[in-house]
Amino acid sequence: MTETNNTQTNDIPAAADVPAAAEGQQQDRRGGRGEGRGDRRGGGRGRDNRRGQERDSEWQERVVQIRRVSKTVKGGKKMSFRAIVVVGNEKGQVGVGVGKAGDVIGAVRKGVADGKKHLVKVPLTRHSSIPTLSNGRDGAASVLIRPAAPGTGVIAGGSIRTVLELAGIKNVLAKRLGSKTPLNNARAAMDALSGLRTHKETAKERGISLEQIYS
Repeated sequence: MTETNNTQTNDIPAAADVPAAAEGQQQDRRGGRGEGRGDRRGGGRGRDNRRGQERDSEWQERVVQIRRVSKTVKGGKKMSFRAIVVVGNEKGQVGVGVGKAGDVIGAVRKGVADGKKHLVKVPLTRHSSIPTLSNGRDGAASVLIRPAAPGTGVIAGGSIRTVLELAGIKNVLAKRLGSKTPLNNARAAMDALSGLRTHKETAKERGISLEQIYS
């Protein structure tokens, strides 16, 4: 069973809660000590929840593939689901995650959490493209990604297109050169994006000026 859809999960924790400072203290009726625990807990949690929702709203999740898999055990076969999820904020950060669970919702939730653990920072140009040509490989899958002029759009297919779109790249050319497996292609695209460097970073590593790069 294979399907592609957009999935939004709000159960994934975004960041650690930061306790808010209390502005005043309340007097305890029993000991006469000012604790102010109720204000700190109640107000702080409300603000932290709003901040967590804002962080989660920046991320987008897309399910690339959902498959039913089986594992042979002593009593027979154990059925479960595997979900391949791409997570990105369309601002230069993207990740690919895999989740397995007994139900589809649980598998997607685990895939989103796994994708956020393996984020890659992608350098973007002012035309929402990549600075240089890049090759990526994972297993038998090989992907070629090259920059394109403004107005070209995302010329790619399958899971590679999903990775490029959620990374925030709007003008790019990509070609699949090996296996057709969605997971290997997505990871190969991540490998290609992780190897990108700007011209300024390249000039700094070589110890030359930026003008010599273009000459």
